[in-house]
Amino acid sequence: MNAHSVPMTASAVMNTQPVVLKETDTVAVAASHIMQRRYRNLQVVDEDGRHLGAFGIGCLLRLSLPRAVTLEHGLESAPYVSDTLEQMSARLRAVAADPVSKYMDTTVRVVHPDTLLMETLLILYQTRSSLAVVDRGSRQLLGVISYWEVLRKVAGGLC
Repeated sequence: MNAHSVPMTASAVMNTQPVVLKETDTVAVAASHIMQRRYRNLQVVDEDGRHLGAFGIGCLLRLSLPRAVTLEHGLESAPYVSDTLEQMSARLRAVAADPVSKYMDTTVRVVHPDTLLMETLLILYQTRSSLAVVDRGSRQLLGVISYWEVLRKVAGGLC
């Protein structure tokens, strides 16, 4: 890098108008967005746009499985659990009207607009999930970085 070049940051590859969930949106609304658009996860914000966490396919799968399978110190394998698809579906329907805030992942990694691009891409690769770009002070969600956003810019003329 020469003395005049400016390092690229997360803000160079973020989508500033992502689809997000409000903390009061229901599991059914989230499932609809996720399934129709094939999102891995959606960022969850409060009424003021502050980032709270993410809700995605992992959350939906966890909600459809028996509780004993998903407890922190629960089963490590489940060869004897033989639930039907209908039983799994019933579990998901039972929580469909609950707010996503009850089940969202609040431990998701985030980046900031000034996070260097290579660090951002490494985190994207490691987490294998979209990243929220969050203001350090206010925790406002500024955008989202997905594989698709990055590959649109990197792959450019290949596709």
